[in-house]
Amino acid sequence: MIGEFCIVRTYSAGVHVGTVVECAGTAVLLHDARRIYRWSEAFTLNELSVKGGGEGSRISQPVPRILLTQAIEVIPCSTKAKANLSRSRNGS
Repeated sequence: MIGEFCIVRTYSAGVHVGTVVECAGTAVLLHDARRIYRWSEAFTLNELSVKGGGEGSRISQPVPRILLTQAIEVIPCSTKAKANLSRSRNGS
């Protein structure tokens, strides 16, 4: 999944989305990463990875990179979801 835009669910740091730079064990390094604080109009992360989230979603501004040390799952995103999840919104 190196080079792919993915959703990463972690054990204790929440859910993030970005381009996978490196994976080693349970550690995942993401480039242009955003935290997904809350999502709407998608029931699961699997559904979020296919169609993205609604306007009620809360998605942070990006950081250049983040190292997530306890990844539980890494889910590649569709082109549609990537476009949707690459936009910050505060859910208001």
